This record gives sequence, structure tokens and C-alpha cells, in this order.
Amino acid sequence: MKLKGLRWWVVSLVALAAVINYIDRQAFGALWPDIAKDLFPEMDKDGHKAIYGTISTIFILSYAGGQALFGKIFDWIGTRIGFALSIGVWSIATLLHAFAQGMLSFSIFRSILGIAEAGNWPGAAKANAEWFPTNERALAQGIFNSGAAIGGIVAYPVIGLLSYYFDWKAIFIVVAILGFLWLLPWLFVVKADPKSHPWLSDDEKKYILSGQRNQDIDDDGNYDEGYTPTTAQLFKHKESWGVIIASAAIDPIWWLFIVWIPLYLSEVFGMDVKQIAFSAWVPYVGAMIGAIFGGLLAKNRIKAGWSVDKTRKLTITLGIALMIPCFILLKAPGTAINAVIIMAVLLFGFQVAIGNIQTLPSDLYSGKIVGTLSGFAGMAAKLGAAGLTALVTIITTGGNYTPAFLIGGALAIIALVAVWFLCPKIEPIKPKLKA
Repeated sequence: MKLKGLRWWVVSLVALAAVINYIDRQAFGALWPDIAKDLFPEMDKDGHKAIYGTISTIFILSYAGGQALFGKIFDWIGTRIGFALSIGVWSIATLLHAFAQGMLSFSIFRSILGIAEAGNWPGAAKANAEWFPTNERALAQGIFNSGAAIGGIVAYPVIGLLSYYFDWKAIFIVVAILGFLWLLPWLFVVKADPKSHPWLSDDEKKYILSGQRNQDIDDDGNYDEGYTPTTAQLFKHKESWGVIIASAAIDPIWWLFIVWIPLYLSEVFGMDVKQIAFSAWVPYVGAMIGAIFGGLLAKNRIKAGWSVDKTRKLTITLGIALMIPCFILLKAPGTAINAVIIMAVLLFGFQVAIGNIQTLPSDLYSGKIVGTLSGFAGMAAKLGAAGLTALVTIITTGGNYTPAFLIGGALAIIALVAVWFLCPKIEPIKPKLKA
């Protein structure tokens, strides 16, 4: 049996995993007002915020470690089993949330969830490098990132709807089941990599592999012989640090919103759980559109003859240029409607930029090391996000989020500088010649 367009089936399943990933992680924030009232009835709002911020920081720190860990795991055991391990463990962790009794148990279960969910991103980068030629990678990454955005869109309404019928404990059990169901089509469809998958047509296999010649440093037509440095050698290239620093700067901006949107809407505009559930999804619509737009724009420009270097840099610059004024406008949005619309535009720009930043490892190195670099970049990104999350808990006391938005704008600029100055030319890196 041959399945036409098998690579699009693969990326669709990876995107669906991202949807489930975000439903699982966003359930905690969406349900927090109810959880806080149930488990910590004696505390005020600032006390609840401190506990929420601490648990969220632990989650992100665990996520940071999981990024580096799963980057190595995916390079070691491959995309198929790597994804099955990641989503299987995080679904178990989500299920355990239903049995949490306080800050300690929630922290433990969120930590397990963070480690396992982290596999989604180096896994996606690895799948992208394996299954797509260079000219389609930004689009494939955009489809994957749109899965995260769709997860953000549907998570809040789904949680809000479930809250009419179930308590918060039962809701965690319901959303955990989604991950277990995903394993069935994944293990059935993704039987092997493109070189040996029995369902892949000869034409599609040739298209995929010949389009990966950006990794063929000796021009022999075999992309697997691209530059695969050791981990130590990887860090000797400034381009690797460009990827890591850009990721560490821009990724915390996403976490600023996915962690704090519920509390921001509650503190600044007085929304309850159900009002948050039917408002907080709007910014993710902008993110979803931005993810697809950024991928299509990059594909269009490469098809038009632009170099990968020019395409990546100008697309990333466009995305960040859209973000900066939005951070300024969020200082005084006026109404909740204005705020969620501004955030939608900001996250549109974010996804345009991040989708192209996340393709840089596969633009620079052989597929055999892509998971490792993506994992380290992801770890740095989540460490930055953890630091920002902990800081926001302190600097937003009383409901003033202006300092957080100013920091977000500064981080966007740092990411842009890292790409332009540490990646002077985005192209396959060749080994350094010994003296």
C-alpha cells in the first residue's frame, strides 16, 4: 500500500499532538480559580498567585530539562518511539493531577508533565528534518506550531464547557484520555523513517530526500553524510549559540501569555472561570494564523528564488517588528476586548518569527544532530521562561502587568539581534579544518 502525501499525514499527527499538549497544560491555568478555592480557601488572591506562580515555574524548569533530555532521546531512539514515549508519559501525568491534594503533589505531577511534554518540540524539529525538504520546512513547522495555537484556542472553551458538568478533578481525567487515543494512529501510520517506510511512494521519497541536499556537504547526493558534529563541536560554532540565544529570548514571550492570560484577565478585568474560558482563546487565533502565514511566506520566498538566509532573516524580522508596538499598546489596553485583540496581533507576529527560528537547526546541520541542538535551544528557552514566570509573580503585585510587557519587548529585540549577528549566513555548516 502506498499513501499519497504521507509526509503531510505525519506532520498533521505531530500538530494534533501539539493540540493535545496544550489542552493538557492549559487545563491547570483555566481551572486554577476553582482549584485555589477548593484547596487553599484561607488565602487571598496574592497568596493564590504566589502558589500558582511557584507551581508554574517548577513546571517550566522541568520542561527545560525535558527539552535537552528528549532532544537526545529522539536522536537515540528515533521519532516514532520518541513521540510515543513523550505523549504516553505526559498523559499519565495529566491523569495524576486529579489526585493532587496541595502544592507539593501538584508540583510533582506538573514536573512529570513538563519533562514529558518537552519532547514535543525537539521531536517536531526531528520529524521536520526527516520528512520535509528545505523549501517546505518552515511551512511544516508552521503547521506544527498552529497545532499549539489551536490547542490554546480550544483548551479554554473545552475546559469551560466541561466545568458545567464536571469538577476540576474529573476534567483532568477526561483530557488525559485524549493523549492515549492519539497513540493509536501514530503507531499505525508512522512505521518507519522516509528511507524505509513501506507506504511512501518512490516519487515522494525522492522528492523528500533530494530536497534535503542542503545537508550534503560533499555533494555526493547522500544527505545523511551532512555535517554531524559531536555535542562539544556543536558549541564551538557561533551559529549554534545564535539558535540557542534567539530561542532563549523569544520563547519566554509565549510563556508570558500562556501562563498569565487567565490571571491577567481575572485581575485586571475581573473575569471569572467561565468568562476567561470564552475570552482567553482569542489571542491563539492570531497565533494559529501567524504560524501558517510565516510558513507560507517562507515557502513562497524560497520558491521565488530567495536564499534560505534571506528568507529566514526577513521573515523573523517581520514577525518581531509586529510584536514591538503591541507590547507598548498593552500598557493601557482600555477594555478586555482591546487587550485580547492586541495579544492576538502580538502572538501572530510571534509565530511568524518563531516558526522560522525553529527551522534553523535543520538549516545548519545534518538531521542526525538536529534533535540535540533543538533540545538545548529548548532547554535554554524554558530556563528563560521559568525565570520570567518567577519574576512576573513579583513585579505584577496589585495587578500591574506593564513591567512584564516591557520585558517582553526587550526580549524580542534580543532574539532578533542574536539571529542577525550570530548567524551571519544561514546555510549548511561545514566542519572546521584543523590547523
